[in-house]
Amino acid sequence: MRFVDTNVLLYSVSTDPDEASKKDKALEVLQDRSLRLSVQVLQEFYVQATRQTRLDRLSHDQAAGLIQSFLRFPIQDNTSAVMVAAIEARDRYGISYWDAAVIEAARACGCQTVLSEDLGDGIDYGGVRVENPFRDRPEP
Repeated sequence: MRFVDTNVLLYSVSTDPDEASKKDKALEVLQDRSLRLSVQVLQEFYVQATRQTRLDRLSHDQAAGLIQSFLRFPIQDNTSAVMVAAIEARDRYGISYWDAAVIEAARACGCQTVLSEDLGDGIDYGGVRVENPFRDRPEP
């Protein structure tokens, strides 16, 4: 199982021509029904997708509708256990609390991989490894 960070969701709705290949990849990633998300990721998606300064911002109704569609994936709740683990991970790995919360939400729902452009491709956070789905990878 793989956990999806906010940037994958945001690229899936981008209308920026410079992000067209990332949008295609994000839409491809989101076809996988075994993905996991968290409440935090959905909250961040809503805030970023609807912010006034975003050139291709979504309306409230558009963002809310997309969040409803993302509920097809299992969602990790924000729990006190995830919060405490994130505080500890923030200190242990020297990352932001919010990044640590993504890692710990992934761990809580049994994911060993987080798909993210923001967390450092290939970094392992105690058994949860980050994979940048937008990075060009050699063919096998």
